[in-house]
Amino acid sequence: MQLSESGLKVKEYELLRRNFSDTGCFGFGVQGHNDLGIKYDLSTGIYGMDFFAVLERPGYSVGRRHRCKSRVGIQHRVTKEDTMKWSQVKYEAVILNKSSSVA
Repeated sequence: MQLSESGLKVKEYELLRRNFSDTGCFGFGVQGHNDLGIKYDLSTGIYGMDFFAVLERPGYSVGRRHRCKSRVGIQHRVTKEDTMKWSQVKYEAVILNKSSSVA
């Protein structure tokens, strides 16, 4: 959680609407890992980092377990709107409709 929060801090807590999937997941990337406060190593170089989060409600594992597998009901699934609302409450993120072009 601490690493993802520092990644959001680099993005200035701004996420695009297209970063969220319909199944309750969201992801974003940063250009350089040194923006996160990770020590720069000359032999490694600079590389980007992607963050991806999957949100599930309690009891969601009934669809993945081996014994007595069952389906997850439509009301119990996490939607795109649920995920955007969670990120706004948890991290005070700002959801942008489309990306701003930088010249």
